[in-house]
Amino acid sequence: MTTKKTSGRGQRDLTVKVKTARGRKLSSTLWLQRQLNDPYVRRAQTEGYRGRAAYKILELDDRYRFLVPGARIVDLGAAPGGWSQVAVKRANTLGEKAGKRQGSILGVDLQEIEPLAGAEFHVLDFMADDADEQVKQWLGGEADVVMSDMAASSSGHKQTDHLRIIALCEAAAYFAFDVLAPGGTFVAKVLAGGAEGDLQKLLKQRFTKVANVKPPASRKDSSEKFVVATGFRGRDTEED
Repeated sequence: MTTKKTSGRGQRDLTVKVKTARGRKLSSTLWLQRQLNDPYVRRAQTEGYRGRAAYKILELDDRYRFLVPGARIVDLGAAPGGWSQVAVKRANTLGEKAGKRQGSILGVDLQEIEPLAGAEFHVLDFMADDADEQVKQWLGGEADVVMSDMAASSSGHKQTDHLRIIALCEAAAYFAFDVLAPGGTFVAKVLAGGAEGDLQKLLKQRFTKVANVKPPASRKDSSEKFVVATGFRGRDTEED
């Protein structure tokens, strides 16, 4: 691994270049190089977040203000816990903000997650038949926010990956319909690619506002974007 110096005295270009080691694929080398040079990765390490994804939900919440003190939040596919870390502070789940309501956050994933003060984590398949009732039992009622940064495993085929993540997002949306309180918010990652029309139609039927946004923390070369649906109309909403 090398760093490239500049001509300025005492200054150095922060770009880190990684040499491809024997037995390591070029794609792995490029990923490592990108990670080492990613300012959000460095910020996450400095500020104690579990991953750069924390800044995506921070930026989305700065704009749409759904992680408010007192909110009851469900984090789907929560591992490693970066989104939950943000929610703990903003929803005041530790009761550190005097005079503000104390919220709660419940994270679920197929794998165990390292404990986090102010959050409750469970190993659960959110697509299981009784998952919605189990989550509401753990949460103590309906949720104000359901958020998901989940992505299906990459197949290497762009269109296939797009269809997979849209299907996963639709499953998360139907789960949200079952656990959200009226007026609630649904936030989820999608991939731009032309197959998300049905998802958008579905969300517009169930929420008063649906926005699609690419936060600054989302890499420019990525096709990911986030849907933020606010003002849940309730479970009695009739589909067209």
